[in-house]
Amino acid sequence: MSETGKAQAEKLGLKLKDVPLTAIYSSPLKRAMDTAGAIARYHKLAITPDPGLMEVHVGEFEGMTLEKFASGFSQFMVDWQSKGEEINFNGGENLGKFKERVWASVQKIVQANRQGDVAVVSHYFVTATIVCTALGLPITHLVRIRIQPSSQTVLEFDEGCDPRLLLLSDTCHLKEN
Repeated sequence: MSETGKAQAEKLGLKLKDVPLTAIYSSPLKRAMDTAGAIARYHKLAITPDPGLMEVHVGEFEGMTLEKFASGFSQFMVDWQSKGEEINFNGGENLGKFKERVWASVQKIVQANRQGDVAVVSHYFVTATIVCTALGLPITHLVRIRIQPSSQTVLEFDEGCDPRLLLLSDTCHLKEN
C-alpha cells in the first residue's frame, strides 16, 4: 500500500471533523449548505457553493405523491435502461447533461485541490453519479448504488491514476462511541 493509501486508510476510521480538510464545497441548496456549515465550524474554512453539485432537476416528478410517482416512474425506468444518458426527466434535466455538469465540478475541485483533502456536500443523485463516473460505470447503474442520508463516501484522485472508491455511504460517524 502506498503512503497515500495508508494515510487514506487511517482517515477512514475518523469522523470528518477530525480529517484535516483544506476546502469545503457544497451544493448551494439550503440542506447541503447547512450540512457544509456543520462541517466547516470544525475546520474554520469557508464554504464554496458550487451550482454544479445541485441535485438533478426531476421535472414533473418533483413533489409528486407516492402513488402518482409509482405509476409514472415504472415507464421512466424502462426508458432509462434503454436510453441511458439520452433520457430526460419530463420537464426536467437530461441525465447526460446532468452527469457532465456534476463531473465538470468534480474535475474542477480535484484540479484546485491536488495537495489536500476536501469535503464535497451534495445530494443522492449527485453522489451516485460521481461514484458511477469515477468507476467508469454507465449512469443507468445509479439505481444499483444506495447512498444513505448524512453518509460519507470517499474517493481518491491520484494524478495519473483512475479514481478509487475507498468508502461508500458509510454512516458509522453517526453512531455514538
